[in-house]
Amino acid sequence: MRTKQFKSESKKLMDMMINSIYTHKEIFLRELISNASDALDKLYFRSLTDNSVGIAPDDFEIRIEIDKDNRILRIIDNGCGMTEEELDKNLGTIAKSGSLAFKQENEKKENVDIIGQFGVGFYSAFMVSDRVTVESRAFGSDEAFRWESSGADGYTVEPCEKETVGTTVTLHIKDKTDDENYDEYLDQYRISALVKKYSDYIRHPIKMEFTTREPVEKKEGEESKETEYRDVTELRTLNSMIPIWKKAKSEIKPEEYNSFYKDKFYDYEDPARVIHSKTEGQATYSALMFIPKHAPFDYYTKDFEKGLQLYSKGVLIMDKCADLLPDYFSFVKGLVDSEDLSLNISRETLQHDGQLKLIAKTVEKKIKSELEKMLKDEREAYEEFFKTFGIQLKFGVYNDYGMHKDTLKDLLLFRSSNEKKYVTLKEYVERMKEGQDIIYYACGETDEKIEMLPQTDAVKDKGYEILYLTENVDEFALKMMGEYDGKKFMNICDDNLNLDSEEEKKALEEENTAAKDMFEAMKESIGDKINAVRFTNKLKNHPVCLTSEGGISLEMEKVLNSMPGAADNKVKAQLVLEINASHPIAEKLKELYASDKELLGKYARLLYGEACLIGGRSVPDPAEHSALVCELMVK
Repeated sequence: MRTKQFKSESKKLMDMMINSIYTHKEIFLRELISNASDALDKLYFRSLTDNSVGIAPDDFEIRIEIDKDNRILRIIDNGCGMTEEELDKNLGTIAKSGSLAFKQENEKKENVDIIGQFGVGFYSAFMVSDRVTVESRAFGSDEAFRWESSGADGYTVEPCEKETVGTTVTLHIKDKTDDENYDEYLDQYRISALVKKYSDYIRHPIKMEFTTREPVEKKEGEESKETEYRDVTELRTLNSMIPIWKKAKSEIKPEEYNSFYKDKFYDYEDPARVIHSKTEGQATYSALMFIPKHAPFDYYTKDFEKGLQLYSKGVLIMDKCADLLPDYFSFVKGLVDSEDLSLNISRETLQHDGQLKLIAKTVEKKIKSELEKMLKDEREAYEEFFKTFGIQLKFGVYNDYGMHKDTLKDLLLFRSSNEKKYVTLKEYVERMKEGQDIIYYACGETDEKIEMLPQTDAVKDKGYEILYLTENVDEFALKMMGEYDGKKFMNICDDNLNLDSEEEKKALEEENTAAKDMFEAMKESIGDKINAVRFTNKLKNHPVCLTSEGGISLEMEKVLNSMPGAADNKVKAQLVLEINASHPIAEKLKELYASDKELLGKYARLLYGEACLIGGRSVPDPAEHSALVCELMVK
């Protein structure tokens, strides 16, 4: 027996790897299984050109054994094995990787697919065990060797007896503590679950014996007595081996996709759409993604975590890789499996390098393309999708200062005054009236309330279509976009809305100039609730309405002031009280200005209250408003 010290920076480096690199101790099993898979792959690769290997492809396997009484967990493979020199080189030097060297030597040959590229994974075994033993016999050798270590103090290498080629890694599991339940790594069902979680798609079978108890059948005529039980041992394969995303799409039935989705992502409904793609080139990866029919219960809460599962050659690297999905596509579920992601010293932690960003970019393009196809070919299904997740797309337009508006603008839908159906911005523009250069919209809680706005009738009367915005984020998104296809957006409640001919504009301007003093008197009576009073031609039958000046609309004021923390810093729209110049109330106001300015003030306050009610706003002083109604009714 030879005792040696590790060739790296001794105890400090070992402690760092064991205690800092991996977030979850359970990762050790994934690492050891991946190493075993690499050993099988190497020997399988050799068997393609060397008949002396003598192992059929179906006979390569990984075995897991549990000895609960002695606190032993073993991972066994019948792969290429290691010589004494390789044991010393690969396990005696922290961060030395035989898999990486093998891959580099054979990188130009076909059928080489080695998982491990870094030698740190093996040492994760010390997170859960206080002693690790590796017994290995290399292919083509009659000798076997045992490597053993209890941690950073060093290791021993000595000859041993081993009948077959391959490697056995034996972990002596640590005792349970108040902080850590190491016993779980001696439970067959827990080990089975970890294999399913991290190594389900290792291409070789991972087998383990399960022991169950079943009642012993009584012999005929045997007197009744207490039921006896016996232990029954069954060898089970724990992993699926072949990932569904590695199969050709033509080989997969829709029900297989649906079953995989529901089992993998815990949904009770089939997905609305399946996105299965393989990309080669600068970014080589397979992706299997799903658009759900409904949002998770926590989707619009701070607890929701976005992200796709990330695999490297079928080995789970990260359960939710947030960097693979932009926020506006956070509803997408699925996975990405890449063969050439850059990893740092562990498979668990990704370097956020250009390769990952490139994959994320192509994933985004693929999702967008599929949504566009769904919009074009399955309009009804897309509208159902949009009812559930459309608000997320609108937030995507608004967020990041509109950086993604060009990506998302053609995926948006809005209800329209034309038949109350959903319409895209492109569809709206394509059917605009000749000479129309404005996209008109209106905001309100419901379509019905928007229909009641005084301005709605006037705009529709001119033959213009109106987009109905009923979500809080809608107007913010359109404001951020600014325009679509060269057509600017305009709120029909905006003070700048002008539907008059040149002659009508001139006549209205003259009338407003003549009534300037009357408007000042009315404004003084109403107070600082409004910025101005004026006549307008944009009301059909309604006597009065409220419009806004500047960048803050009536609806934006309502939304912003409803947000948490807004009570101490309220936003105020610059309101204008507009009076229908053609309505009899206009003449009544002129008469009052000439005969009874006090009564004019009361009419002004009453009209302001009516405008608030029509526009869906609260009347500032309901008691005063009610008193004014009663007082003026009896005059």
